[in-house]
Amino acid sequence: MHKIYDVYGVGNALVDLEYRVTEDFLAEHGINKGMMTLVEQDAQQHLMQALEARYGKPHQASGGSATNSVTALANFGGRAFYSCKVASDATGDFYMHDLHASGVFSNLGHVRPTGISGTCVVMLTPDAERTMHTFLGITSDVSEQELVPEALRASSWLYIEGYLCTSPSARAAVLEARRIAREAGVKIAMTFSDPAMVQFFKNEIDVLLDDGVDLLFCNEQEARTWAGVDSVEAALAALKPKARNIVITLGKDGALVWDGETSTQVPVWPVRLVDTLGAGDMFAGACLYGISQGWPLARAARLGARAAGAVVSRLGPRLPPEEHKPLLADIG
Repeated sequence: MHKIYDVYGVGNALVDLEYRVTEDFLAEHGINKGMMTLVEQDAQQHLMQALEARYGKPHQASGGSATNSVTALANFGGRAFYSCKVASDATGDFYMHDLHASGVFSNLGHVRPTGISGTCVVMLTPDAERTMHTFLGITSDVSEQELVPEALRASSWLYIEGYLCTSPSARAAVLEARRIAREAGVKIAMTFSDPAMVQFFKNEIDVLLDDGVDLLFCNEQEARTWAGVDSVEAALAALKPKARNIVITLGKDGALVWDGETSTQVPVWPVRLVDTLGAGDMFAGACLYGISQGWPLARAARLGARAAGAVVSRLGPRLPPEEHKPLLADIG
């Protein structure tokens, strides 16, 4: 079948509400730093009231892990399709228009279900680490109904967001998407998304992994937690039966890449760290772009490291569209 899209993503649709906070604020409110925590709407609203009282109005941006990744791929020049769910509210309108303006095709239309679209409160501390409290809203009900099988079959890659593990309907959607992909010869990539997903939902993460993937993205903490080991080397060995190719990001130490035969250390790109939000998402999106263009995994991961370095040197989880393609020249 002729491939129209490079990547077909499935993930949560969220609008990020970003605040710059102090360590004291997190301590006062008993918030676990550096983690993503799922909360109910009342709890999120209460937190936002406290944040706005101290820090003012937040910066708003459409987000979600896989959203950021497919948007990056589109901005590099790839073709992406994204399946997700937002409501017919102002937040959903903002998200849909922003996604389509980025050049990403989707299942979203102007007729959408009633409900409350998902939001993520992002708290950035002075050390550039982000802490997130997420109210999934209607995106927790993302299901097989949001899949567009003909678009998936016309894609080179299916990309699965690990955050989907928390929702029974989303897990069912992922398994159906995997089935369609395997039947159509579409390769499957997945990200663990967040240490909390592996720590608290490992059985559900393993449902998404199913019989394995062609490419797995994770960071060192996620890899070690999933494997129950203390070293990244032992984690890589434990993950190999589940993935034909593996990328483990290592923060300031770059990334460890396994291409099915050999492992390669990809160095970090030296930058001034401002905000780590979106670094892993950008890495995955850039890497998927490289792979979709036929690059070897190590070269694609170098683009991932370069792009992640660019995004952490500024506020927010994304780069302006015009700043993507110039990064390609740095990879050679």
